[in-house]
Amino acid sequence: MEARRAHVARGPFHSTPVFVARASGAVVEDVDGNRLLDFASGIAVTNLGHAPEDVVRAIQGQAERFLHTSFNVVPYEGYVALAERLNRLAPGRGPKKTFLANSGAEAVENAVKIARAHTRRQGVVCFDHAFHGRTFMAMSLTSKAVYRHGFAPYCGEVYRTPFPYAYRSPEPDAGAWAFRAFRDLVQNHMGPDNLAAVILEPVLGEGGFVDAPKQFVKDLASFCADHGAVFIADEIQTGFGRTGTLFACEQYGVEPDLVTLAKGLGSGLPISAVTGRAEIMDAPIEGAIGGTYGGNPVACAAALAVLDRFEADGFALVGKAKRLGERIGERLMAWKERHPRIGDVRGLGPMRGIELVKDPSTKEPDKAAAGALARFCMQRGLVILTAGTYGNVIRLLVPLTIEEDELEEGLGVIEAGLDEIGRSA
Repeated sequence: MEARRAHVARGPFHSTPVFVARASGAVVEDVDGNRLLDFASGIAVTNLGHAPEDVVRAIQGQAERFLHTSFNVVPYEGYVALAERLNRLAPGRGPKKTFLANSGAEAVENAVKIARAHTRRQGVVCFDHAFHGRTFMAMSLTSKAVYRHGFAPYCGEVYRTPFPYAYRSPEPDAGAWAFRAFRDLVQNHMGPDNLAAVILEPVLGEGGFVDAPKQFVKDLASFCADHGAVFIADEIQTGFGRTGTLFACEQYGVEPDLVTLAKGLGSGLPISAVTGRAEIMDAPIEGAIGGTYGGNPVACAAALAVLDRFEADGFALVGKAKRLGERIGERLMAWKERHPRIGDVRGLGPMRGIELVKDPSTKEPDKAAAGALARFCMQRGLVILTAGTYGNVIRLLVPLTIEEDELEEGLGVIEAGLDEIGRSA
């Protein structure tokens, strides 16, 4: 860590003070030989666990053939095959096309470019508490101050409106309240004729694992369709079984015009995608979108192996993820009944959040308690992450392949940590 401070820019943060030596399944082993259960999954990346054998074999096989040519120079079958698979699996009927990139932020940047090229408009609406990445357009769409500090001015024609955060909503029907605010913004402040796209995380990621109400998402999609705007679903964190379905949009009954994908797609290799309606995806002229490394052949091989795993046995892994979510959800609800510091528990499938507060009546965020719980767990061999605009949410991102005894062990550590926080209150 001393060498890291001497040679690495201070910007990247660390949730734990350990350095990994190897990892397998749900277990990380550090350089000192300590073994830790991983309930973070590399921030929703290793949905299949660390180093799944079938994905590793696919990576090895491709690495032996060739590592890179650039799809723009000498194309290769893996890119095309992955695009075809994503077109078939992504939500939405009708012809679809896919563009591959390297990271979630890059997918978001290109989704906005594609939407603007298609609509010939500029305005993009995003939401409070959102996280869409750290590059300039993605950062401009992101809400939390720490990710934007010192980097202004931000990209123009970005408009922000409230997210339906039910626990902190000023009205009982958070979705109806947030949709009225959205409609007022578009109709009275920016003008529908300037609206190129609306981008939404079905479940907030960094913003605190808040799932959007279903009617709100349907209303947004309908509004976009009625006004010729592009509805972008950011499924970078929610995709690939994380919410108990392959994509979260399946639970909302909507068909986004574009969907951004990354994280779980590559099982640890850097790859992302924009998938959507063919006529929208084809809006940029030839050569307008691309990149040297986008859709790298080794990353494509990994992603194809990931999709093989999800499609195996009639999407059995997705079914397991749903059951996993039900089990975690029941446990979290039981904790909420016992612990007054737990203000809210929420999420979809196994993508679950625990919001900690100082007082349930005032709902004052307790960032210190979330940090203390994360440290308690790490010291007892469990990696968990905090999240939320106020830093007071514990987010659970267990590998979808986790063994039953590992899940129970990890949940037991969290429960003990909650009890400890309760005693020290």
